Amino acid sequence: MSNLATARAMIAAYNAQDVDQYVSYMTEGACEANYRGDVVREGKEGTRSGLAAAFARWPENRAEIIDAQQIGSYVLMREHVTRGAAADGSAFVEPFEVVAVYSFEGELCSRVEFIR
Repeated sequence: MSNLATARAMIAAYNAQDVDQYVSYMTEGACEANYRGDVVREGKEGTRSGLAAAFARWPENRAEIIDAQQIGSYVLMREHVTRGAAADGSAFVEPFEVVAVYSFEGELCSRVEFIR
């Protein structure tokens, strides 16, 4: 599977809210972070628990791929994200777009950075 196909599979798992499938595409030490900033989910287990909490809070959460391309061992995706109503009653989050940079080590994703 190409890195681009893997990143697309990650989004499909994300949209299905299947955290186990999502992290199966990641290295053990993978993380999700703000671009050039703070790590928001550390390691495979931190990503699993962080996404599980986010999906519990926003059960209608989805990411639509607007554009995607592979450049070497990187995949760049422009994504449109909708959260929907929060299950915990917190304030509504307006839909937003991000550019996500997926870094790969071999066939597995080692880091996802979000530019927003």
